Amino acid sequence: MIMEQVRTTDNQAKSWRLPLSVAVLSAVVFLLARPHLIDDTFITLAYARNVAFHGHWGLLADATSNTATSPANVLILAVLTIFVRDAVFAAGVLFVLCQVLLALGLRRLGAAAGLPRRFPALTLAALTANPLLLSSIGLEVALGAAVLGWLTVFAVEKNPFAFGLTAGLLALVRLDLIVFAVVLFVFLRPGTGRALLGAGLITLPWFGFSWIVLGAAVPDTVVIKTLQGAQHAWGAWNFGNGPLFYARSSPVMAALAFLPAALAILAVVTPAVRRRRIPAGLRPFVLLALGGLLYHLGYVLLAVPPYHWYYGPGLTAATIFVCAVAVSHRITAGGVLALIVAGVIAYAAAGLPRTYAPLTSNYTSSAQYARIGAELGTLAGGRSVGSAGEIGVLAYSCGCPVVDVFSDRGLLPAAIAARGEENRWIRAILRVNYAFFDFDVRPRRPELVLRRLAAPPPDALAHWTLDAPTLGKQELYLVPNPGPRENGRG
Repeated sequence: MIMEQVRTTDNQAKSWRLPLSVAVLSAVVFLLARPHLIDDTFITLAYARNVAFHGHWGLLADATSNTATSPANVLILAVLTIFVRDAVFAAGVLFVLCQVLLALGLRRLGAAAGLPRRFPALTLAALTANPLLLSSIGLEVALGAAVLGWLTVFAVEKNPFAFGLTAGLLALVRLDLIVFAVVLFVFLRPGTGRALLGAGLITLPWFGFSWIVLGAAVPDTVVIKTLQGAQHAWGAWNFGNGPLFYARSSPVMAALAFLPAALAILAVVTPAVRRRRIPAGLRPFVLLALGGLLYHLGYVLLAVPPYHWYYGPGLTAATIFVCAVAVSHRITAGGVLALIVAGVIAYAAAGLPRTYAPLTSNYTSSAQYARIGAELGTLAGGRSVGSAGEIGVLAYSCGCPVVDVFSDRGLLPAAIAARGEENRWIRAILRVNYAFFDFDVRPRRPELVLRRLAAPPPDALAHWTLDAPTLGKQELYLVPNPGPRENGRG
């Protein structure tokens, strides 16, 4: 009896080692990443702060908008912000919680598949060391990975109601992630009726509220970002050739970031060439990789700009699959460990803490944007300011209204009309999505405007030099606004 109690206590202690270790590691990682949280992260944080402190859904405190791509991320961050009183700190708490939840889900999946006990630790390390995923901290990528992990657990365990609830939550994390739920549902068949009931209980209240109250069931970012792709806002660069865009300025980081996708393809092709079947226990991980492939192909077809975090779900799925295959082979697992070590060394090579995320497409660092935002707040004196294409940190730190299509819904009708010009099917979809949208809302006319110009304008009120690894140096000027503007990159 005493020996059984000792063994039970020892097993309980061991069961806590993984989540505690992951929590500590993740907290350290967030502290290191905090200085280089990217500009789009602060769009999410601004929404969360406004919800937490003002009960208001919008990027700005004085205007409703619907450009938060991940409602779930905003709402969870808002709840955490209510308690910790700081949205950035809340982002750190959520990142740690997501990492722990993913580790627990992977442990359960590994046990069901008969994988070695090192599987969840190896996988978490590989995900955490990936330069692209490190560059996406604060966005919904980590939350999506955690929810996706547990969605797979419930699919494997044939728990249809829990699967449906988790699939609904996944749709609120990012609607496009539903492709993973569809793949798991079709191939693992967790049960239809209860799964649909669970999904409906989660999704219908939010999407109904968003459709009627916020004027669009699907966030406005779908129109904005796909329109950017249609108008070639990034020139020749799009999601399909995006890895090469980042490889120009950060070849090592880009190679380390996208290597798991190449390894996943190799892990599928090699058994096929040798006419060997992939073990049945790995089937859920193969389905994750398939979901990641379909997700990637969907974005290639949309030809949206290559924002780096768009690659996050596909790389997450590929990494989990590769690690599941690797833990069964000592040499392969050693290769994954080498990849992890290389990622850590590459990240630290620029010095800690880093000024810039390992992969970034921002015009300057978030730290400089925060300094500009503080100065801009003083210069603006409460007047509204038109953005120069990036709005996140400035809107978060300025204390003044920063205006572009991401914050001002008066600019959205023009974007909707431009997107609808492509074909009648898109027009029909937009007509349904924006059935309750107020098309009579007038755009704000900012009194001041930020401009990126090659030469100083004669009426400049302030000037800053922007510098970033990907886009180089540019000059930013604050000038009086001669007329309304309708741009935005965000």
